[in-house]
Amino acid sequence: MVCPGFHKNTSSDGWISLFDGKSLKGWKASEAPGTFKVKDGSIVVAGPRSHLYYEGPVMHHDFKNFEFKAQVMTRPGSNSGVYFHTAYQEDGFPDKGFEVQVNNSHTDWKRTAGLYDIEDTREVNVKDDEWFTLYIKVEGKKVTTKINDKTIVEYTEPENTVAPDGHQGRVISSGTFALQGHDPKSVVLFKDIMVKPLP
Repeated sequence: MVCPGFHKNTSSDGWISLFDGKSLKGWKASEAPGTFKVKDGSIVVAGPRSHLYYEGPVMHHDFKNFEFKAQVMTRPGSNSGVYFHTAYQEDGFPDKGFEVQVNNSHTDWKRTAGLYDIEDTREVNVKDDEWFTLYIKVEGKKVTTKINDKTIVEYTEPENTVAPDGHQGRVISSGTFALQGHDPKSVVLFKDIMVKPLP
């Protein structure tokens, strides 16, 4: 029997590819799909605000505890992010889940690998126009983010945290991943997008 979520793109150490390097198969873009294109093995994000949600077969795109990593490159002045525990919505910034910031030189001071509006970082750890590894781990109530193996955030959600009425909100739950197209001036590249589901 194959365990749920086992995928032909699984490596021997449990990492599973979420992006085939050739197409957006398994992903679905919100309001401005043209913001996302595949070029030279990368997802190039460039255009009006839009979010690209993983809707593929791995774990039925519902991740609770996991490790996630991707190779990311920012262009000067760009702003993006990787959402987790989120859910597809047609427009606006995702209401559900958390955003791990991707921003090395945008006017917004909240920098890469901060947990946006929860535990932000001002420190710039990588330069624009260089590939770096963005890593996210969620285990229980703890979220860890890293850039190139350097820990940036270790956040533990307080006990009894509840979302505001009527919101799915920023609470640890489960859900999918999304890549952010923030604005037309923000150009960001993603490749080697991998997940390792944890018990």
